Amino acid sequence: MGTLRQMEYLLAVVEEESFTRAAHRLSVSQATLSHQLKALEETVGQPLVERLPGRVLPTQMGREYLPHAITALRSAAAARRAVMTGHDGEPVSLRLAVLPSLASGVLPGAIRAWRDAHPDAEVSMLEFLDGDRLPREMLRGVADLAVGPVPDGWPGEVYPLYREELVVVLPADDVCADATGTPLDLALLADRDWVLHSESNPLASLVLRACARAGFTPRAAVSTHHPAAAVRLAAAGLGPALVPRASVSDDVAVTWRVPRPEVGCDLAAYTRGPAAPHVMAFVRALGGTELGR
Repeated sequence: MGTLRQMEYLLAVVEEESFTRAAHRLSVSQATLSHQLKALEETVGQPLVERLPGRVLPTQMGREYLPHAITALRSAAAARRAVMTGHDGEPVSLRLAVLPSLASGVLPGAIRAWRDAHPDAEVSMLEFLDGDRLPREMLRGVADLAVGPVPDGWPGEVYPLYREELVVVLPADDVCADATGTPLDLALLADRDWVLHSESNPLASLVLRACARAGFTPRAAVSTHHPAAAVRLAAAGLGPALVPRASVSDDVAVTWRVPRPEVGCDLAAYTRGPAAPHVMAFVRALGGTELGR
């Protein structure tokens, strides 16, 4: 049948359609990944993947084998969670899946508060830069709780959190800097080149909608996936950027203003099924409300 590690490697290769990306995702060398997958194929007796130009796809046997591998991996994960308990039965680990661009502001304080109540606990955080990948990975069971925008039609439980407001970031000496902090009409920036977000980042669509409401489509000077990078690029004078307020650190010489019209994103924590007590404790630390979907 193969080992659980070999099954994990196979699943990563199939999902990433690449040995290189799968090795990076698993933090192993490509040689190790290839060796383990070859060993699994020898155990099964047939090739499980085929290398095509630019991608790797499962063979017919690979497609038949994958559901069994996924079931085995999920069962093993459930078994680990069942035995990883303290003397009072409280789980000692919490796995979070997050979009760092939209959840960085609330997470550090919530993790600290949760660990104050669970001093022996370990928190592992998986950060997904691709907004579409987060719900897919959650459905696979990679984490106990996700924090980010709730995907349409989510089948599990949803715990509303708060609205992440976006701000306009400009160089400190920009003509649109305003010490009074009054909202900035985005139409004043219509003729500028902008620092935009990569398409896979959920912030990208928010920025485009905000600019459209102000009557223009922003021209890109440069695009990046990381809000912190967008802040520094804006500070360098490459163009205004719209980012979560939590992304603007004190060590970068910029000015920021609330845009008019205001723009933001409703954030929530969500799970595949009813949240376990230790997960609900973290939801409360986030400030969420115990609501169903």
